[in-house]
Amino acid sequence: MMLMRGITPQPSTERMSLHMSEYLIQGGTPLRGELAVHGAKNAALPVLAAALLCEKSTIHNCPDLTDVAAARNILHYLGCSTTQQDGTVTVTFTQKGDHRIPDRLMRAMRSSIVFLGAVIGRYGMAEVSMPGGCELGPRPIDMHLAALRRLGVVIDESGGVLRCTTPNGLKGARITLPFPSVGATENVMLAACTAKGETCLSNAAREPEIVDLADFLNAAGADIRFAADGSILIHGVDKLIGCEHRVIPDRIAAATYLCAAAVTGGKITLTHLRADHLAAVLPVFEEAGCRMQYGQNTICLKAPERLTALGTVRTMPYPGFSTDAQSTMLAMAALAEGTSVFIETIFESRYKQVGELVRMGANIRVEGRVAVVEGVPKLKGAVMNCTDLRGGAALAVAALAAQGESRLCSIHHIARGYENFDLNLRKLGAQITRV
Repeated sequence: MMLMRGITPQPSTERMSLHMSEYLIQGGTPLRGELAVHGAKNAALPVLAAALLCEKSTIHNCPDLTDVAAARNILHYLGCSTTQQDGTVTVTFTQKGDHRIPDRLMRAMRSSIVFLGAVIGRYGMAEVSMPGGCELGPRPIDMHLAALRRLGVVIDESGGVLRCTTPNGLKGARITLPFPSVGATENVMLAACTAKGETCLSNAAREPEIVDLADFLNAAGADIRFAADGSILIHGVDKLIGCEHRVIPDRIAAATYLCAAAVTGGKITLTHLRADHLAAVLPVFEEAGCRMQYGQNTICLKAPERLTALGTVRTMPYPGFSTDAQSTMLAMAALAEGTSVFIETIFESRYKQVGELVRMGANIRVEGRVAVVEGVPKLKGAVMNCTDLRGGAALAVAALAAQGESRLCSIHHIARGYENFDLNLRKLGAQITRV
């Protein structure tokens, strides 16, 4: 057995305790104060995967999340050493590891599939199982596999395991995605940056996290450009060296804290963020009656006594309204005056938290991908169970505005994407404790 497998770090006692912990939330306190937004989970994870292709990388503003810990565990298995301190993760490729990622590591997070392109780029082969994480309905990776095949990857999908080889090496190609999938775009970028020749990826995802990954790869020695039509042009290089990189702020965490302030009738200022990354989300707060002020890297929200209905919110690929912000917005709409309609176009099972909200007194009807929310004057605290990351955050948002005490279970889902969630809310005056 290889040494690298033996030193794969196990989850800390702190992280293991999250599976046995709960949040107690006493609702009814308006949030007030100032809060700095941490680094983006959805940017940090592909950047960590990209670090496998480099000799040494230093990644700043990397959030302390259980998903980040899972990514570091995978990197250790693949032949890297990592350290994390004060928001900075250092990744060093130390020796040849294993191109096969064990099922237990793949299941630790849904985004683990992004390692596929990086492992192929580093080793010319890969063997992985299907990833784990939140169950939000089918997330087919057909687009990932079809795109990688265009680059010269031979893939055997038998037995629930993906066995990938590159008998003739990775070669640039023209690829058009049928849907602007973030994960497929990331896998193509990771595999193509050291392929022979040029790759042109059309209908690619345009999320800020994609740009952040390109910035990291280019700083490490890659040659990636964005065409005027949104296509991504990748000219293969011999190897990547490494770099220092700062992860962009987490736009979804920012939206969550804004929702919490809005639904509690509070006033908060968020710092260390990019307002332009929230361009599709911020008008919804204004529609609900919130007063918004924007500064350089800051947003200030002042909520009305009661929110008004949000109208129709349709999730779309970026620059449209983010599916990850939909859950907390829906919780906010539960207390708004009037009718709000949500149309989910990305994931089939984004409404798992609705049953728990209804137990609090919310009036929500779901038919397929549409949720109709009739705002009620008040919600009552309840015992609730988190079923996924964003749904768990939505339940916390609702509990902050509810009358009485709520008990939120399975909070390890929230720890996947929010750094110091309860501590940050307490900074804003929320009555929340972890037990």
